[in-house]
Amino acid sequence: MSAPRVRRARVGALAKINLDLRVLEKRPDGYHELRTIFHTISLADSLEIAFTPGGQTTVELQDALGIPDNLAGRAARLALEAMGARGHVRMRLAKRIPMGAGLGGGSSDAAAVLLALPVLAGGSLDWPTLAALARELGSDVPFFLMGGCAVGIGRGTEIFPLPDRGAARGLLVAPQVHVSTVEAYQALSPRLTTELQQNKMFSFQAQVWDVSTAVPAGNDFEPAVFERHPELAEVKESLLRAGAVRAMMTGSGSAVFGLFRDPRAVSRALGAFGKSPGGEVSTGEPAAGTPRVFRFTLVNRARYRAFWWRWLKEHCHGNVWPPRSLYA
Repeated sequence: MSAPRVRRARVGALAKINLDLRVLEKRPDGYHELRTIFHTISLADSLEIAFTPGGQTTVELQDALGIPDNLAGRAARLALEAMGARGHVRMRLAKRIPMGAGLGGGSSDAAAVLLALPVLAGGSLDWPTLAALARELGSDVPFFLMGGCAVGIGRGTEIFPLPDRGAARGLLVAPQVHVSTVEAYQALSPRLTTELQQNKMFSFQAQVWDVSTAVPAGNDFEPAVFERHPELAEVKESLLRAGAVRAMMTGSGSAVFGLFRDPRAVSRALGAFGKSPGGEVSTGEPAAGTPRVFRFTLVNRARYRAFWWRWLKEHCHGNVWPPRSLYA
């Protein structure tokens, strides 16, 4: 009897930025009510997945960072259980997205497994099941099942599409600063007054409808986080001085991004952070105290799906979302 055929794929797990982020009242479940605009960007982790059908289920994850209870491993187990599939899953994760920077790297890794593993395993997970698994794994995971530009409400798990934005180019600066999300919420909570929340909602609606460039985008975590880490405020100011049309912290930090209309301005802006204007940046771990700096482009929903269809083309039907397995 021949050995079971191993099915393999190498996929990307793209990072996200928050183009706007408003924090409202605390919910009965202990989370805060959010209003945010997500957008996928070209910075990505790389994930190699191999699935071998078998009578028992095992999941192996090779991760150079040795993250305990990695979300990608948890996603694989949940997906196999939901499909009723068995076999050996072997994954190798190469991290490029900085951890703990508000870029959703771990969440994107998990979503990548939810999209790729059913295709390799020959299973079928409908959209409600995929979305439920994503919500179980984390608040940012559902967004990465869709990508592009989207509004997130509630805990951020209720995702609604927005029209694709232009292919803006940007610069992402990730200082070696750890921002605790729990502490960021604790510092922010006393500032959540009723009057302020009304103003936030009007400003957020203007951003979603894109009706007025006079209404600035905002991230409600910035005042509290910048008080504790003033170097992050300096990064934001440096990006604005370098010509960014929008600069802000993403998520609860610590990464700060700038968006530029002119691609040449991105190269010039690298000089503000000690980088060569023409060189590739942040391919490895930086020296102590040195921020990681990345060029990026916004990745719209059509391009996001095209990436996935290309990564899984040997195993899936084309132009179907979520990707559908040839082996189902």
